[in-house]
Amino acid sequence: MSTASHSLFSPLRLPAFRGLWAGSAIYFTGNAMQVMAASWLMVELTGSSFLAALVQTAVFLPMFLLALPAGVLADTSDRRRLILLSLAVQVGVMLLLALLALIGWAGPATLLLFTFAAGCCTALLSPAWNTSVADTVPREDMPQAITAMSIAWNSARALGPSIAGFIFAWLGAGWVFGLAVLSAVVMMQAVRRWPPAGHAKSPLPAERLWSGTVAGLRYARHSPVILAQLLRTVAYSGAGSALWALLPAIASQQLQLGAAGFGFLMGCLGTGAVAAGLVLGKLRARLGLERLVATGCCIFAAVMLVAAFVRVPVVVFASLALGGAGWMAVMATFNTATQSSAPPWVRSRAVALHTVSALGSFAIGSAFWGAVSGVAGLATALSLAALAMVAGILLARPFPLRMGDTQEVTPVPLWEDVFIQHQPLPDDGPISVEVGYRIREGEAEEFLHAVSQLRASRRRDGASLWRVYRDLGDPSRYVERFIVASWSEYLHQRSRATLADLEVEARVREFVREGEPVTMQHYIAER
Repeated sequence: MSTASHSLFSPLRLPAFRGLWAGSAIYFTGNAMQVMAASWLMVELTGSSFLAALVQTAVFLPMFLLALPAGVLADTSDRRRLILLSLAVQVGVMLLLALLALIGWAGPATLLLFTFAAGCCTALLSPAWNTSVADTVPREDMPQAITAMSIAWNSARALGPSIAGFIFAWLGAGWVFGLAVLSAVVMMQAVRRWPPAGHAKSPLPAERLWSGTVAGLRYARHSPVILAQLLRTVAYSGAGSALWALLPAIASQQLQLGAAGFGFLMGCLGTGAVAAGLVLGKLRARLGLERLVATGCCIFAAVMLVAAFVRVPVVVFASLALGGAGWMAVMATFNTATQSSAPPWVRSRAVALHTVSALGSFAIGSAFWGAVSGVAGLATALSLAALAMVAGILLARPFPLRMGDTQEVTPVPLWEDVFIQHQPLPDDGPISVEVGYRIREGEAEEFLHAVSQLRASRRRDGASLWRVYRDLGDPSRYVERFIVASWSEYLHQRSRATLADLEVEARVREFVREGEPVTMQHYIAER
């Protein structure tokens, strides 16, 4: 990796990235202020740690429900329009919540409902926003661009709650919600000033929402690199959600702090994350992915134990700063590995699946740890969460992490035409494809090993079934057969080939007898 790729300031030299980064920093700050105000208002209204934890669930559960469909929309539609429409709806929702809070009509149910609605808007725009920002920088600067965006997000988590805590104590929740409205307006202006690049025009039929969602899930299921990162993210976020969700209860019950003190606790987590982001590129290069992730897990687990048993505010403040650094190191590494491993056609969906994994498990974990806390107490809940986080390190062996290679995400032109007499309609199918090979004698075992490498890419890019058959009448002839749901899906599958896929196919063809063609036949199911 080049020296420039380790510099956090490389992407910030680009005007488009810098403008979108600044707009997102303000937007994230407004969101963090809104969440803090909603959480503390819930504590004031009910005194329940469980209901306070449900505010976090209302914020992040929409990610679990909507992020993948939003990723399909981001990959297949106008990203600028999607982002602006989502922001416009969020402005309306938050403005109404601010008015209700100002007149004293914002009860527990209202808080959860409007927080959930605002979370839905954020879920819809997030995949389009993340890939739009990544598209403004060269690939070699992508890790630092993602780190810079993580710094903006964590800076918001540090600054936003602290500001919100003082405003809440001085003017009340309604004014905090009003400032969140203004932050969304700033984000809208940034998107108008630096709109996302449009998708390349394609002669293929547009993907539909359902088929695009299935394609994204199928890609993640059959891509070992993406699947490993997503499973590791689920384990880490689910365990770590305990500290974030129970922070209001820690502030009020353990440390006897008010709204400003709670905001400062959240600010310590964000400050540590920002500090880690400034050196994350160099740490990742020096330690490697697995050692960096393991270190971050151990640090965050230790911080949860401090929060569980220590009642000295200064000690907890300092430990939370370390916890924020550990959280940043791990989550930014997972995010970068996911985005760097996905080709352009599915990148927004890969980002969405990372979001689903991180924030979906965060939402479910928040509710779970809140319930455990209500039954067994704060200390028990945080101790169990720390144990779960350390246990998650064991996933490194079956699900190792790595960054995607350039060849794995670089698309290639179709190298072979489809020779058919009549073009089916897009929805016709299923389609069965047979690729025939006549190989040299004595190389069957090596050939089968090579051709088996095609299974993952065929299944990943669209095939529902894949198998290799040997001709009983001619032992030197083998047929690779796979089935795709429709003609449209088959055309999309062919367009998704990468340089790495081309290399695998070339290795398979090395076993073919000299002068013998590799044949391809297409069949369509009769109704």
